[in-house]
Amino acid sequence: MTTSRFDAQAIQWSRFGDFSPAFHYTILDLDETSRIADVLFKLPANAQIVLHRHHALNHTFVVQGEHRLYEPDGSLREVRPAGRYTVSPASEQPHREGGGAQDAIVLFSIRAGADEVLYELLDDAGAPIGTVTFEMLVALYQAQRAGAPAPAAALEPAATAA
Repeated sequence: MTTSRFDAQAIQWSRFGDFSPAFHYTILDLDETSRIADVLFKLPANAQIVLHRHHALNHTFVVQGEHRLYEPDGSLREVRPAGRYTVSPASEQPHREGGGAQDAIVLFSIRAGADEVLYELLDDAGAPIGTVTFEMLVALYQAQRAGAPAPAAALEPAATAA
């Protein structure tokens, strides 16, 4: 049997906003009719990304490393090793994600359905600071395909209402 290794350096990664300097993505495909986005996320090793909630169904497959999920307080909730496929419905329970000893590469097949908001981003106290919408992913995908930089405001924290 031949052993093969995933080459993450062959991917054109884009930084996912200012939420973590080591949090990157590339959109593999986006079906606007079915409202499905297939996105590779590179989650930083031994670090956690922004606290968030999933508002859409996510199918995930761990391509490389360990996909770690954390409680809002930073304690480890779950470890998904390379090769693990998971179906996760939308949930009000916030969490963080990250990689294990090496960066984790995880394929997310995001099934938006009729909802526009895919993820709600939260500060450390659990207050909303922004959202990731299907429309944002469409704009990011169009920019990526055109070889242009991501739209400036697409993945920046939003101001919260007082």
